[in-house]
Amino acid sequence: MKKRKFKVSLHKGGKVSYKRSVVIQIIELAAKEIAGVASFAVNAKSAIKGIVSKKYKKGIDLNFTEEGIETTVYLNALFGHSVSDVAYRVQENIKKSVESMTEYKVLKINVIIVGVAFQAEESAYV
Repeated sequence: MKKRKFKVSLHKGGKVSYKRSVVIQIIELAAKEIAGVASFAVNAKSAIKGIVSKKYKKGIDLNFTEEGIETTVYLNALFGHSVSDVAYRVQENIKKSVESMTEYKVLKINVIIVGVAFQAEESAYV
């Protein structure tokens, strides 16, 4: 398993900026921490969306606004777990993780459960 490196840059005057990939990695890790999450959902439509839009990656759609960030996460849930409970816990964990690790305020988190899996899928870190 490859180690992930978070890239943060410090500007003159003490302002910190984060690359989009850093926030996406935080969201990805926060979602994977929740019991009942099998994997991120990637289908043909989302694969095309990922090619066309740089705002979409790995089942995570992330938008920055002046007030904060809005994100949509597409997941597969594990069989035997309550879908609504998994979605709620994913929302809570993403909000807590992003707001504690960055300066961004999370405005909206949509969790879309695309399917149900019978076992969790291993994913390679890039």
